[in-house]
Amino acid sequence: MVVVIFGVSGAGKTTIGQLLADELGWRFYEGDDFHSQANIDKMRQGVPLRDEDRWPWLESLRELIKQCLAAGENAVLACSALKEAYRRRLRVSDKVKLVFLRGNYELIANQLRERRGHFMNPALLQSQFADLEQPQPAEGAAVIELGRSPRELVQEIKSKLQSS
Repeated sequence: MVVVIFGVSGAGKTTIGQLLADELGWRFYEGDDFHSQANIDKMRQGVPLRDEDRWPWLESLRELIKQCLAAGENAVLACSALKEAYRRRLRVSDKVKLVFLRGNYELIANQLRERRGHFMNPALLQSQFADLEQPQPAEGAAVIELGRSPRELVQEIKSKLQSS
């Protein structure tokens, strides 16, 4: 199984994803590690990525997911996957589970202000919310409301994964 933790920048995808992977004994992958240098440079400069920028990155993530599943490797992937089309591209089989970290702008902006050492320019948060297509019930994504401790969020994710 591959669990894709998604949401806007600053939602806590990496923190929650690493904690979940650690608790499950699974491998963790940071989606940002698969961005091209050109994408990273754009985000550092505060330039929002366009679909044309994201598709090659999403293809890399799709290949990673396929490799994990083919090898029987369970994994957690942290990835923004802001649009339904992106998530559809990543969901290569029913062994890919989606987990959406949902929070309002103010909450996530506060979390983003406390983050250090990441290339994402905090000024891009507004564009992330503008691009975000919240998952509809038909997508089958587990929706996790932010505002609690990472451990509490991970316990909720584990519970939702077991019941799916």
